[in-house]
Amino acid sequence: MVGRIHFLSSPGLLQSFGIPTTSLLASSSFFSSLATFTPRAAWPAAFGLCPHSQERIFGVSARFYAKSRNMAPKKAVPEEKIPLGRPGNSLKSGIVGLANVGKSTLFQAITKCNLGNPANFPYATIEPEEARVIVPDDRFDWLCEKYKPKSIVPANLTVYDIAGLTRGSSTGAGLGNSFLSHIRAVDAIFQVVRSFDDAEIIHIEGDVNPTRDLDIISEELRLKDIEFVEKALENQKKKTRMGGQSLEQKKAKIEQEIIEKILTWLQDGKDVRKGTWAPKEIEVINPLFLLTAKPVVYLVNLSEKDFVRKKNKHLPKIAEWVKEHATGDPIIPISVCYEERLTRYETEAESLEEQKNVGAPSVLPKLVLQMRKTLQLGSFFTSGADEVRQWTIRVGTKAPQAAGVIHTDFEKTFIQAIVYNFSSLKELGDEAEVKAKGKMMTKGKDYVVEDGDILLIKAGAAKG
Repeated sequence: MVGRIHFLSSPGLLQSFGIPTTSLLASSSFFSSLATFTPRAAWPAAFGLCPHSQERIFGVSARFYAKSRNMAPKKAVPEEKIPLGRPGNSLKSGIVGLANVGKSTLFQAITKCNLGNPANFPYATIEPEEARVIVPDDRFDWLCEKYKPKSIVPANLTVYDIAGLTRGSSTGAGLGNSFLSHIRAVDAIFQVVRSFDDAEIIHIEGDVNPTRDLDIISEELRLKDIEFVEKALENQKKKTRMGGQSLEQKKAKIEQEIIEKILTWLQDGKDVRKGTWAPKEIEVINPLFLLTAKPVVYLVNLSEKDFVRKKNKHLPKIAEWVKEHATGDPIIPISVCYEERLTRYETEAESLEEQKNVGAPSVLPKLVLQMRKTLQLGSFFTSGADEVRQWTIRVGTKAPQAAGVIHTDFEKTFIQAIVYNFSSLKELGDEAEVKAKGKMMTKGKDYVVEDGDILLIKAGAAKG
């Protein structure tokens, strides 16, 4: 048994079989014509007949399209990806490491430098251990040059200088408790690893051995996480001890199983950020604020000599350690003493001249941009004669939530956004040309804001 054949007006196809196009007017005479001109056994090959319960549609020209009556199941809508860590746009990074590895010197260099920004924006130090540093962005500089606004507000990254770690910090040794409470408050880690020799700077472990130091920090963070998770599991078991089949009890039981899975993962010597977790599991992980769930950027602190010549005896071993224990985490070689020295110049021009003479540019801009990438942060702009501002959002943020970064009421009363990308504006020169070329679009609530978008938000009046 065969399925049905439908012919849409296709004179060329009919005539190729020697069938008058008028035969199409009546299906009975049409099929009679088919039978007359072609032996029945050749029908499947000649006319594209298909198995039972399937249709073939002959369209214009000699092409045909298959359409199954038993429709293939709809593609499953993928679950929305939930990033590990605290949601939000005002995310913080912390400088972490053993004592005497260059953490505080790096912090001072970051907060004193201009980060390559020719407008010389001041940084804002909130506390001795916390600072906000400018995010270098040529797009922002271009917009400021174009509009020459009354006010300019660049994006910034909040950085903490966290208390030094020692072996045994997970059990309270040294300043361990202070270190761990501070690191729980940040969203990502700059881990400084000492890879320079200096007899005047004593290493807390007695000698310079970067891979050993990496092992110490990794182990201390993981041990503290095990302690956190064990407490969470104990509390969760209290909820499930009563038993029952209510929805609340079933949910509690599922959460307990997830916590047990996290604990096993940690006890196996693995960091949480390196696991493949389902969205429901991430919903359980995030409120725990686990230390090993935070993304890490490794900063290998070299002597100025090694940094300039781009060579250090410890680097290959460090790279191998990261490949084995933290696959995919970025490594940035840096000379903290060199970066600090560059900040002593009175002007940015003098600093740039020294970098040129030495043959080694500062890596601080790269460091800040890498951390934003690690935190999955992007930017959009609002621009005009009054103000040019760069706003920080998480990658994947939709238009209403981006509007909420400007003002919380805008998210609630969002109507639409007029959107065009910086690249279009730079290419075409002004908004009129962007609009004329069809690059300026009106977007609704489902629009995912792209990095570099320029937005004009339309929102309703907030309810009293």
